[in-house]
Amino acid sequence: MKKGMIECSVCHSKLVSPTTRGVSRAYDRHKSRVSSKQRALNFLLVVGDCILVGLQPILVYMSKVDGRFEFSPVSVNFLTECAKVVFAVVMLLFQARYQKVGEKPLLSLSTFMQAARNNALLAVPALLYAINNYLKFIMQLYFNPATVKMLSNLKVLVIAVLLKMIMRRRFSVIQWEALALLLIGISVNQLRSLPEGATSLGLPVTTIAYIYTLVFVTVPSLASVYNEYALKSQYDTSIYLQNLFLYGYGAMFNFLAILGTAIVKGPSSFDILQGHSKATMLLICNNAAQGILSSFFFKYADTILKKYSSTVATIFTGIASALLFGHTLTMNFILGISIVFISMHQFFSPLSKVKDEQHSGKLEMVDFQENHRSKETFINLTAGANEEASHHVGSDERQPLLPT
Repeated sequence: MKKGMIECSVCHSKLVSPTTRGVSRAYDRHKSRVSSKQRALNFLLVVGDCILVGLQPILVYMSKVDGRFEFSPVSVNFLTECAKVVFAVVMLLFQARYQKVGEKPLLSLSTFMQAARNNALLAVPALLYAINNYLKFIMQLYFNPATVKMLSNLKVLVIAVLLKMIMRRRFSVIQWEALALLLIGISVNQLRSLPEGATSLGLPVTTIAYIYTLVFVTVPSLASVYNEYALKSQYDTSIYLQNLFLYGYGAMFNFLAILGTAIVKGPSSFDILQGHSKATMLLICNNAAQGILSSFFFKYADTILKKYSSTVATIFTGIASALLFGHTLTMNFILGISIVFISMHQFFSPLSKVKDEQHSGKLEMVDFQENHRSKETFINLTAGANEEASHHVGSDERQPLLPT
């Protein structure tokens, strides 16, 4: 894509690049017609996400010694990004080895440089993720693992608003009501979740905790939406090549944070392996796998599905934290989880879909066909009805711009 133009893969005609509104509507119209293979992929993504996201706060809790971290959280984030970079390189080499004859080589310098320019937007979510990964550790100082997981569900509402603003995604009234139910479920679980009378940095814990919660919810939500937009806007680019850029940016930002910490606290803090244990190594592997799985969610599925699937992990987190650490599963927690699952069912129910999507899609297709006929008539009149000069749109070319 160059200067707002894209090239047709069939006749190589130059066409105007679609806007975010057109991309979003193409996705919304087509997502009801999901193939069995896509359903299987979504199921596997959800199951994997539930396991990995559910384990993450537990491993963070296990990494604490006497209520604090012996290691630098930034070092964990840096090692996590490095692990993801290694995975992306290995998979990219594997994919390049089995390329078909005639395909553009993945490992050529021209391909790499062009992809780097086209995917420069990935630096934005990489920076936001670097900030969010540090906040994950801070949140563990004020909330137990199950509560952290429930708080993260607030991201669904923020993501929905950002999707509507940035990608022009449309939601029905029933779906907005489902998101409201999600907030109610989280609020029910949060009753009496903060310790009373405790202080930190001279301020009440409740004040600091809610400030961190606001940032903890907003930053990753913005990162997720920008990540989905960046990955899908360059859909033809290999996901492993895109991940290489994303994780490379993330490793760079975290390394700069380590350098800043070393300048402030002294050279001794530059030892990125200081204070690590088996639990932190498992945490690094879990975070790396979680980040890799998220990229598949954003490119091949949906950000809302990603965040809703994370709510399922709350059950696993709550039960595991109760068994391992003695945390009590209160009635508030059980009621909150029940409301969250009702919200999930309501949001993804067929009855909650936007009613005018089908008619809107037909009107857009009719307008496109009418405009095309007028252009084709003009070409025929001026070029002597030369068939090769006209761009015939077949049924295969009217497929949505993005997969579900």
